[in-house]
Amino acid sequence: MHSEPHPATGPGRVEFILLISCVMMLVAFAIDSMLPAFPFIGRSLGIPVTEQPLIITAFMIGFGLAQLFVGTLSDQYGRRGIMVWSLFAFGITSLLAALAPDFTLLLVARFAQGVAAAGARVVVTSAVRDRYEGREMAQVMSMANVIFMAAPILAPSMGALVLMVGPWPWIFGVLALLGLVVWAWVGLRLPESLKPENRVSITPRHVLHSFRTVATDRQSLGYSLAMTAMVGALMGFLVSVQAIFDQTFRDAAFLPAGFALMAIGMAIASLINSQIVMRYGMRLIGHASLIWFTVLSGIHLAVAISGHETIWTFIGLQTLTMMGFSFAAANFGAMAMENMGGVAGTASSLQGSFSTVAGALVGTVIGTSFDGTTVPLYTGYFVGGLLALVIVLVTEGGRLFVSRHAPKSGE
Repeated sequence: MHSEPHPATGPGRVEFILLISCVMMLVAFAIDSMLPAFPFIGRSLGIPVTEQPLIITAFMIGFGLAQLFVGTLSDQYGRRGIMVWSLFAFGITSLLAALAPDFTLLLVARFAQGVAAAGARVVVTSAVRDRYEGREMAQVMSMANVIFMAAPILAPSMGALVLMVGPWPWIFGVLALLGLVVWAWVGLRLPESLKPENRVSITPRHVLHSFRTVATDRQSLGYSLAMTAMVGALMGFLVSVQAIFDQTFRDAAFLPAGFALMAIGMAIASLINSQIVMRYGMRLIGHASLIWFTVLSGIHLAVAISGHETIWTFIGLQTLTMMGFSFAAANFGAMAMENMGGVAGTASSLQGSFSTVAGALVGTVIGTSFDGTTVPLYTGYFVGGLLALVIVLVTEGGRLFVSRHAPKSGE
């Protein structure tokens, strides 16, 4: 499947990839721009270090839970309207977070901001699936991820720059502005991608059927669970990284630059994947990258336990590990959606919701286990990689690199 609208009726391939990338970037900015602000928010609202990661957790829980509904709604009402309203709500909830007078209300606003972000982000995946499938979908998502990776490169620096000229609520003001700019772009340029004949009525019977389709498809379930194990490790990194730079390496000022270096590695991996996936297939690349991710996590754990961890071993090994994550994420996500063309919205909702909520909870456990070293973080990474590898082996009937069934054109 491959459809490219006429330029007069909607964006072509390049603009479409740019547009969905910017929608995806809002989520990364909402998370990563907060990292330099943790100490400032903590001092301003009287929040101890152990509770500061809840600023990310609240957003991710809202982001995850909302995904249960928005995909299903988009299967009936279409992609465009939900994306437009969600982006507008993202701008408003960002302003509410900026005005929050205490930590409780800040967490409420962050939860609501996550709900709004989910409405846009989930529909992006469904919109891509409406236009592409198989390796082509993996290629488009990889190209979008290359642009999307500018967000984690730039977001901590943006947060740090804002803090140089104003208080931490100004970061939320910038997020509101970014959200409203993307809202205007989507409203003006993105047409509805869900064909009328593919719309479905939301009834309890249909919802149960769609949920059953997703949950009983071996490939969809297996690769969603594998991604969840890896996302838990990633969330552990996000909630721990500020404390690691500040307390382990005593160099909090280097966080934006260090974070950018690690994100550049992920962007490079996404770019390479977009160029090679059509030739080598999703399974070969995805399975090899999972092994890469797991082995490097084990090496990093050994370095941390031995007491030889430095800021440069941390950045170097983490960069290589996250490159493995980036390769795996694009291909596992596409494989999880490959058989879900008839219920793409519901599938995207269930897969994204479970991975996000479970990943956020696991990441919070990892983050609150911080003991001044990187040992808890890389214990989480290594266990997550091993668990994902076991799940993939079960999904593929004990085989790696090839399908348990006869190869399809998309594999």
